[in-house]
Amino acid sequence: MSKTTPATPDASVGDQDLGAAGSQLSTAPVEGPPNLPTLGVIGWARWFWRQLTSMRVALLLLLLVALGAIPGSLIPQSGTDATKVADFVKNNPTLGDVYDKLGLFHVYSSVWFSAIYILLFVSLVGCIVPRTWQFVGQLRSRPPGAPKRLTRLPAYTTWRTTAEPEQIREAALALLKKRRFRAHLAGDNVAGEKGYLREVGNLAFHIALIVMLTAFAWGQLFKSEGNKLVVEGDGFSNTLTQYDDFKSGNLFDTGDLVPLSFRLNKFTGTYETSGPNKGTPRLYQAAITYSEGAYGKSRKTLVKVNEPLEIGDAKVYLTAHGYAPLITVRDGKGNVVFRDAVAMLPLDSNVTSTGVVKVLDGYKNAKGVSEQLGISAFFLPTYTKGSETASTFPALNNPVLNLTPYHGDLGVDSGIPQSVYQLDKSHVKDFKDAKGQELRENLKPGETMKLPNGAGSVTYEGTKQWANFQVVQQPASGWALGGALTAIFGLAASLFIQRRRVWVRAVRGDDGVTVVEMAGLGRSESAKLPEELGELAGVLYDQSQTEQSTPEPQEAPSEGSEK
Repeated sequence: MSKTTPATPDASVGDQDLGAAGSQLSTAPVEGPPNLPTLGVIGWARWFWRQLTSMRVALLLLLLVALGAIPGSLIPQSGTDATKVADFVKNNPTLGDVYDKLGLFHVYSSVWFSAIYILLFVSLVGCIVPRTWQFVGQLRSRPPGAPKRLTRLPAYTTWRTTAEPEQIREAALALLKKRRFRAHLAGDNVAGEKGYLREVGNLAFHIALIVMLTAFAWGQLFKSEGNKLVVEGDGFSNTLTQYDDFKSGNLFDTGDLVPLSFRLNKFTGTYETSGPNKGTPRLYQAAITYSEGAYGKSRKTLVKVNEPLEIGDAKVYLTAHGYAPLITVRDGKGNVVFRDAVAMLPLDSNVTSTGVVKVLDGYKNAKGVSEQLGISAFFLPTYTKGSETASTFPALNNPVLNLTPYHGDLGVDSGIPQSVYQLDKSHVKDFKDAKGQELRENLKPGETMKLPNGAGSVTYEGTKQWANFQVVQQPASGWALGGALTAIFGLAASLFIQRRRVWVRAVRGDDGVTVVEMAGLGRSESAKLPEELGELAGVLYDQSQTEQSTPEPQEAPSEGSEK
């Protein structure tokens, strides 16, 4: 048997001799020399369509999508944070005007990004449909017969045997089928083909890209995302008015909100108490009672970081936590005019927090005149002497609430919206202590601060905790994940699986001895093809020797060396 070696034929002669043997090893379109259309709308349309569905244009569009996403990540987006956009325009008026005209504050909904996105989608569809149709035709057809001159193929071997040609062909057909080749008899040769998963992976990769593009577009158009701060003991219903802030896609409708509600029973947070990681959170979890729909049965569960509650298309994430001191405010006559847990916003990792108490109605000063009270609050969950301005640990080890009260007009009736966490001090006056200084006191749980001249009192009764929940509806996220996984496996198949063909020809020579030729052809050059052909030839050679009593080595053709 000859040694299996790659042949080195003349390229032009080899291409002419191979004929149909090397055809349809790929469904990639064959690009001929440029043939610009003649005059006419149809001709130009065909030329444009060929360019749009070419691989180079698809890669260029993918690059443009990636480049277009860069400003969407670096420049504040109006759909994500309109406040940052307004601040950017205020601080950079000239550049902000340019960005606004270019649509860089809303990249993913801009005209230019949408045009690139749609062109990429059309390019992929226009590429996949004909290739899929062609591949289906290949699966329904048989591998082509062997070319006239097998010596022209990249991998080739030959030997002579006294076994009958029919026996060799039958043995070759059985061997190829056993090795999972699609094989059949074609005259005096056996043709086999293998590696169809390469093209399946290629098509799967392109189809997965379309699925991902569609899922991304669908998710951006119909998504919704809202945040809600909930204090222990309070609840939330998934309606638009319940959210602290809410943003959605262009085609989202409030009727698409998943009907759900929940109540925060208890928040639990534990922290490292010593070592270099002191204060680092060990456990964040919120115990809630939730129900699905208007009349759903109540259920209890725990929501943890990265372990959201999933109800239908909605996911409820735990994103932040803090403290809400329970504060009671009384007027000069001792009447309770305010009693609530006031959420404080954390300022650092030790949950040093700040907040505001606003008493808008019902309060009267010592003279019986109706006023509004505003109390600036500063909360330290772990107070330590010598560190009065910041908490030294995030847990409630020694909570202290620092209060600074004001009275007058808080400006809430001006029609200008204001944050519940900020205090407008332009039309209020502070209270004075006995020394004529601004009244400011530190309170521990259960302690009360008396307002001067019988103006009332403020009591710090205890501390609750709050948790911030983010309710996200991202349609087609499952499709996007499936498309990404399919794209990865499809790309791996198209890169590591080689589609190849093998031919075995067995004919009787002029001297009556059977001449066996084996050759292989792959889509691309690979060292594995000669190795595989050599293994198949070795097995077939051994089988052929059982058909003859006295092996007789023969001289090999000039293209190979004989065994």
